[in-house]
Amino acid sequence: MAVIHHTTLKPTKLELLTSWLPSRPWYRGGTGGPRLAKAGGFRLDDPQGEVGIEFMVVTDASGPRPAAYLVPLTYRGAPLEGAEQALVGTMEHGVLGRRWAYDGCHDAVLVAQLAALVEGRARAQDQNISDVPDQEVIVSRTGEGALAAEFTATDDREGTALTTPRGTTLRLHRALEPVLDGPFLPPRGAIGHVAGSWETPDGTRVQGAFAVVHGGGRA
Repeated sequence: MAVIHHTTLKPTKLELLTSWLPSRPWYRGGTGGPRLAKAGGFRLDDPQGEVGIEFMVVTDASGPRPAAYLVPLTYRGAPLEGAEQALVGTMEHGVLGRRWAYDGCHDAVLVAQLAALVEGRARAQDQNISDVPDQEVIVSRTGEGALAAEFTATDDREGTALTTPRGTTLRLHRALEPVLDGPFLPPRGAIGHVAGSWETPDGTRVQGAFAVVHGGGRA
């Protein structure tokens, strides 16, 4: 179980993301830089208890209309070898000391636990309270068998595709689109999905897809 410490971070997560988000191909904000607010998300537990795993949703008011982004992050007590390109930044944690924050789509620990979530072997946890399940995260999976252990991450304008050697693709929606009419329904052909909720700048609670799994290499 991950223990959530309510303490100081310097710089804050939002400050790190303000510098990092404009470098992403799926960023849709204005030219003046992001104006970010925390809007939701959830956590997953690392079975080894060493890596913090958070799926953060932030809203950005810098563009012509508010945007919401899904930012999977891992927090480590030492640099992750070979992942320099995925480093979001470093922070000083009031309890744990220096922490290295990574784009979690390029961290095998987060990817393995996301696959476990889709398979039903892991459960989404509250973003802010230790040992409390997140009841707003909805997961479905059709078919049987485990997803492959190895994924290759590719960023594009639509998000991040995690692809296995067998052609299964777990696509993360980085620029989120809320479902405005009725509950979220996975797209045709999907064999699994993760959906969740976040808060818009006007205070409305909305729901949408965080990740969708396709077989046979379809994204």
